[in-house]
Amino acid sequence: MDILVLGAGAWGTALAVSAGERHRVTLWARDPAQAAAIAASGENLHYLPGYRLPPGVTVASPAQGEPAALAQAHQLVIVATPMAALRQMLTALQACDRPVAWLCKGFEAPVSHPYGLLGHEVRAEVAPGLAAGVLSGPSFAQEVAGAQPTALVAASDRADVRDALVAAFHGPSMRVYANDDMVGVEVGGAVKNVLAIATGLCDGLALGLNARAALVTRGLAEMTRLGLALGARAETFMGLSGLGDLVLTATGDLSRNRRVGLLLAQGRTLVEAVQSLGHVAEGVYSARTVVERARRLGVQMPIAQAVVDLLDGKVAPAEAVALLMGRGPAAETQKVPRVS
Repeated sequence: MDILVLGAGAWGTALAVSAGERHRVTLWARDPAQAAAIAASGENLHYLPGYRLPPGVTVASPAQGEPAALAQAHQLVIVATPMAALRQMLTALQACDRPVAWLCKGFEAPVSHPYGLLGHEVRAEVAPGLAAGVLSGPSFAQEVAGAQPTALVAASDRADVRDALVAAFHGPSMRVYANDDMVGVEVGGAVKNVLAIATGLCDGLALGLNARAALVTRGLAEMTRLGLALGARAETFMGLSGLGDLVLTATGDLSRNRRVGLLLAQGRTLVEAVQSLGHVAEGVYSARTVVERARRLGVQMPIAQAVVDLLDGKVAPAEAVALLMGRGPAAETQKVPRVS
């Protein structure tokens, strides 16, 4: 299979490394200098050092063609940009007749609506005819590039897109499960980043394993409530893109979002925490859009709200925890309004 990966960050590069062992992959970088550096060194020294590109991977930049033109020479297109660039990329690919899937997780900052949109909602606005899906699940780029066992979810409302993603990435070290619940898969990917900041804060304040377990469990309940309100299926949140991705991101030492929480607990400012990462932490940018979307749907998300208050500087780390623990008693399960 011929695969085009648009975006040469850590995750896009890792998938190119993984798929390049069995397929022909073009790894496209927007910056020609970055593309030249990757091609010369045989690895992405900036975003994923230590992992060599296999012979099946070719590096390209706009000098070799823009995304829409390159897409026609490939059988599958993977958009590996941050959420902030998804709209622009899907707009460029709107006439593409190849399956397209994105990797980014989060809600877009408000553009055409007073609230942020998920990836499939952006696609519906700018490229409604695109055969599209999302590849998600618990996955750190370094482990994927190192061929360590990983399981992902290929989600789309089209069987041909799901089949293409499974054919491209299912292999000896990676299992890919098909799912037609794009809403649930995307909500899980977006909300878990916000909850990972909260869990990092909990660990940074040394609140203990009981507190961590409570945050992960109640965070999963918040994620599920929002997903159901948006039309997702409950069982999706007990799968890889829900519980699986939440556990990994909230507890894994490679998690950038968890790292933000740890640094805030140490007294670092948000600017200092983000700058120290060297990569995008999507939870920082999508926390407000998650909470605003939930508010408009009448869904309570107190943990996500506490993260927003912390990121906005309205409360100190210890105060955020005190606010959560000081809430009144409530039933463990709640009925959730659903979008019509």
